[in-house]
Amino acid sequence: MGTQVTSWDAAGADRAVAVLKAVADPSRYRLLWALSGQELPVSALAELLGAHVAATSQHLAKLRAAGLVDSRREGTRIHYRAAARVRGLLEEASLVANAAEERGAEEAGAAPAPSAVAQERPARTRRAARAPRPATEH
Repeated sequence: MGTQVTSWDAAGADRAVAVLKAVADPSRYRLLWALSGQELPVSALAELLGAHVAATSQHLAKLRAAGLVDSRREGTRIHYRAAARVRGLLEEASLVANAAEERGAEEAGAAPAPSAVAQERPARTRRAARAPRPATEH
């Protein structure tokens, strides 16, 4: 993410927390992910979630209030798209979540689950899993 924050003021922290709270709902996260790749009407987004249009509209209103989505009207339909940099926020959240899951698995002594990011990469960039070495007797 190129820009580095060197200090926090109370208002800046409040704005950042409002953005994180808006993304903290699984339905809103899924909406943002879909909208980060294309512009869609509410009806298509409701179908994607398997939810009613009214519930989807409420989620979109929260995302709009947080500055995470933009909208435009075309006749009777409203189309939504993710605001700039939202895709980066979602990708970073996924990376942090996967790293935390892997740390938790390592601390519990279990093998980490393959991350979603690793599964999306081409096979040539994935690291081959190493088989455990057999125990040798001395």
